Amino acid sequence: MQAVIFMGLQASGKSSFYKEWFFATHVRISLDLLRTRNRERRLMSMCLETQQPFVIDNTNPTREERAKYIDSAKSAKFCVVGYYFRSQITECIARNQQRSEPVPEIGILSTARKLELPTFEEGFDTLKYVRLTQAGFVVEEWNEAASDVLYR
Repeated sequence: MQAVIFMGLQASGKSSFYKEWFFATHVRISLDLLRTRNRERRLMSMCLETQQPFVIDNTNPTREERAKYIDSAKSAKFCVVGYYFRSQITECIARNQQRSEPVPEIGILSTARKLELPTFEEGFDTLKYVRLTQAGFVVEEWNEAASDVLYR
């Protein structure tokens, strides 16, 4: 079974990517939808218990925030895949302004300051980059040499 963890700024395309790539196969676990950490934990626990693939669709900017998901998934023998959404702050702010319920700009800036690149040492089995272009999403293989460049 697969646990997918998204990492990236607000308005970087995470939820749209979920709908395009994972909607038919994975449960979406999102604080935006569930509103509380308790509900999030309960839904994830149910996915782990029933061996249901899932996606954690949150910003997950720090290793510490990602660790709770990775540790639980690994304990349940899930394969953990990370998708890091490369994006420019200015692009995210512009896309955010088009939302029906935009996030305060300070939220995007705060997440950008905390954003840490993921590493295999965290427990990921696979890591990928995602970029949102005019033509749609581009998924690229993780490249350690290029991973020192944060798109902010």
